[in-house]
Amino acid sequence: MVGILSLCLGILGIFLPLLPTTPFILLSSACFMRSSPRFHRWLHQHKTFGPILDNWHNHKAVTTKVKTRGTVYILLSFSFSIWFVPHFWLKIMLVIMLVALLVWFIRLPVIERLADEQENH
Repeated sequence: MVGILSLCLGILGIFLPLLPTTPFILLSSACFMRSSPRFHRWLHQHKTFGPILDNWHNHKAVTTKVKTRGTVYILLSFSFSIWFVPHFWLKIMLVIMLVALLVWFIRLPVIERLADEQENH
């Protein structure tokens, strides 16, 4: 159930600017790894989701496009929350979480996958 829900949220994230795609697709893949190997394989062979999952599983890395979009959307969504939260202590907590998330996210390695080419080892 969580796998299907996270896949649906990931697909919505393609079209909705503040909803991230990659984390939901990664969660969906993890959920289906044991519960439905067939669906897990389908995700990894999908033309849109496959490269994201392969980059993450093989290299623990994301593409420049994912990193750029992710950084922008993290900043926008946290800024929106910080602006509207009524309590000062909640604003401080959100800023701390924002900094921690951005430090982790920005430090992720970047890998560019070339379509239809194998990697040289």
